[in-house]
Amino acid sequence: MDYYEILGVEKSATKEEIKSAFRKKARQLHPDVNKAPDAEERFKELGKAYETLSDDEKRQLYDRYGEDGLKDAGYGQGPFDFGFGGINDIFEAFFGGSMGGYSTRQDPNAPARGSDLRMDIQIDFMEAVFGVEKEIKINHLEPCESCNGTGRDKNAKETTCKTCNGMGRIQQNTRTILGNFTSVTTCPACQGTGIDPSSYCKTCKGRGAVQKEKKVKIKIPKGVDSGSRIRLANEGDAGKNGGKAGDLYIVLYVKESKEFIRDGVDIHTVLEISMPQAVLGDEVVIKTIDGEEKIHIPAGIENMEKLLIKGKGVPYLGREGQRGNHYVTIKINTPKKLSKEEEKLYRELFELSKKSENDKKNGIMDKVKTVFK
Repeated sequence: MDYYEILGVEKSATKEEIKSAFRKKARQLHPDVNKAPDAEERFKELGKAYETLSDDEKRQLYDRYGEDGLKDAGYGQGPFDFGFGGINDIFEAFFGGSMGGYSTRQDPNAPARGSDLRMDIQIDFMEAVFGVEKEIKINHLEPCESCNGTGRDKNAKETTCKTCNGMGRIQQNTRTILGNFTSVTTCPACQGTGIDPSSYCKTCKGRGAVQKEKKVKIKIPKGVDSGSRIRLANEGDAGKNGGKAGDLYIVLYVKESKEFIRDGVDIHTVLEISMPQAVLGDEVVIKTIDGEEKIHIPAGIENMEKLLIKGKGVPYLGREGQRGNHYVTIKINTPKKLSKEEEKLYRELFELSKKSENDKKNGIMDKVKTVFK
């Protein structure tokens, strides 16, 4: 489909020109007015074209990649699912009412799933590495025990709202040249509950649910990191009219360690050593996340060189028995103050190193002279 062709505009059309074209075509193609067999399908195509070209971001994607570009970007997963809310919402925005036969409003008394909730918690570095079980307090809506979640007083004789007859909404029909349109508004008497306000449950005030605090245990697995989420099914807000409860999502934030730097599943530490240790090598004990570990510093190691301790990193999340590595960055300390004895020794070492260099140079020159004899 060419959305510009459907609307009858040029590719350079402004937003106002696109809007004007949609108004004109919508009046022509509405199924209540146009009795052609393909009128309904063309009307839907028109709505999809307008939804796309009236939005700058979607229009840019469409101009560059077509409909496939919109789908790849997450738009258009279903009929009129372009982020605008559907063609009925477009029609309401232009003409102030729902289309006959196209209303998408739901029955407020139908079972509805409760809201999902989010809770952020902070955990220690080691708790994130090796996992932990915690007990936390949560606040959510639970079904009201006084009315069994109905919102109605058990002792009330008449509970149905007389204004909307329990529907929770009021409809008003208007006939225009485009056909019959229905405006649907929330019932002002019961605020959409369908319950007579005089018969509301005294405990929950007609909501069918009350706010409660409870304790729940959560198991934090090994290897989680900041931003990891844990889902607790049915621990969100209670559903309405018998609907299922939502879920609770725990989002984790990990405190930084003073001793270790974490990079994914790898651990990094810095080890400061003396110049003699760097030259001669040494055996030293360092701290890992598992405790103390002896490592070998090879002779002649260079500044900022890294040593590997395999398998002493963070456990892979969800992969039992697999772990990252621990990397030790060597930092060679150059002494800034020396005792007289140390200075004497360093000077002797310096003289020895100079003599060694001269000997090497002289040896090389002797070999060169021998070659050219």
